[in-house]
Amino acid sequence: MINKAFFENAREVAADKGISVQDVYDSFARGLVNSFKKVYGHTSCKVDINEAKNEILLYGVYQVVEEVRIPEEDEEVDEDAVAQMCLADAKAIKASAKVGDIITVQENIKNLSRTAIGAAKSVYTQEMRTRQRELAYDYFKEKENEMIAAQVTNVSDRFITLSLGQNVHTLLPVTELLPNDHFEIGDNTTVYIKKVEKTPKDPKIFVSRSDKQLVIRLMESYIPEIKDGTIQIKGIARDAGDRTKIALLSTDENVDAIGSCVGERGTRINNVVNALGGEKVDLYKWSEDPVELIKNSLQPAQVVAVLDVDAKTKTSKAVVPADQLSLAIGKNGQNVKLAVQSCGWKIDIIPADDEFKQKMTEELFSQMGSEYEK
Repeated sequence: MINKAFFENAREVAADKGISVQDVYDSFARGLVNSFKKVYGHTSCKVDINEAKNEILLYGVYQVVEEVRIPEEDEEVDEDAVAQMCLADAKAIKASAKVGDIITVQENIKNLSRTAIGAAKSVYTQEMRTRQRELAYDYFKEKENEMIAAQVTNVSDRFITLSLGQNVHTLLPVTELLPNDHFEIGDNTTVYIKKVEKTPKDPKIFVSRSDKQLVIRLMESYIPEIKDGTIQIKGIARDAGDRTKIALLSTDENVDAIGSCVGERGTRINNVVNALGGEKVDLYKWSEDPVELIKNSLQPAQVVAVLDVDAKTKTSKAVVPADQLSLAIGKNGQNVKLAVQSCGWKIDIIPADDEFKQKMTEELFSQMGSEYEK
């Protein structure tokens, strides 16, 4: 059967659904096999789709036997086995046919019944949907733990519906939104793909805007030195929608980790802040020296000294000027909490009061005495 329109339509369908033309051909072929089964009761056939000739051919496939054996009434029949044709009928088709040969008989597709054609269309449609879902799952599975652009298509009290491309939608729970997120239909945003699961229908995609990994992906997106590994994010802690604290390490002594991430006039870090709806992002320098690291982590507060550093328990005490105590602790303890989470050390904040100064003086004289005795 020559059908130029089919091949034109196949190319359009492939482009529209994001699949290959061969996938369309394969799905259509399986539909024709199903039609053949409706008519002949078995699937012993083959389909030849010739794009160059705009031709679709359907053949019945038979093995030549002396006499066709009719199965018993309660006997189980393998519908996928090669069908049989008696030698006499085979010789009528091919005079040289002999027992054991495989004979192919071309069928006229136009002569298939309406029921058979309907079955072919049903299989074809289902095959196309299944293939599209498989491709969508593969596409998003590769993007698991990555950031993706999305468009808002619906807004409710509990969920934001997002279009992710590939004809796939997902629900963003309001619990995964930022406090400053106020979306309307048609708005564009970025989300972090936490997990992708395969289902009988479209893939189920779990997304978030509150996950700290979204900040990392945004930093990679706007700061090339992080993307290529010149600058490493060694620690991160986040109060989603309010503040994030990030520890940075430069692997190149000629590259300033903080300056590179801030960018000229703050352009780079401002891009990250804007993508997070105004969430503040604090950057500090990572150090292998725990005293230096703890001091840096508590910025913007100044730290006078770090005492009782215990590498085993990773505990310490940070001494700050009395007038900076509230700055070091932060509102509702936020600054010290984020410092602890991002640097990995437990930090007790103590003020540099008179008692502390007296203690430091005694320690200084003690050290001096030890040196004198030597």
